Amino acid sequence: MELPVSAKVFMVGIFTLGALALSGFTAASDAPKTVIVSVKRYAYEPSEITLRKGEPVIIELKTQDVAHGVKFKELNLTTRIDKGKTAELAFTPTQTGDFVGHCSVFCGSGHGSMTLTLHVTE
Repeated sequence: MELPVSAKVFMVGIFTLGALALSGFTAASDAPKTVIVSVKRYAYEPSEITLRKGEPVIIELKTQDVAHGVKFKELNLTTRIDKGKTAELAFTPTQTGDFVGHCSVFCGSGHGSMTLTLHVTE
């Protein structure tokens, strides 16, 4: 039994919408996770971030007071954030563990205690 033309058009439309929805869903899940971090004397907020190994991430750092930076020696990641600007660290964690980043631009007397911790899980 052959379907009428209107039923065929309807079926093609349903399949097309389903394919578009699935392709959009896949693209959305592949997009990097974005974490916004406020940076000020002498803290990162949040000061701890939990990430998953193998999942891309963008850490967006924003500061208003003075220039700052962050350096994760073990991950070979570093950036500088100029006053009133935003900087991004885009990467995909390849190892699990806790990684402590330190402010890499001297910003005053509390500079030495300024840390940002990344917890990378499976």
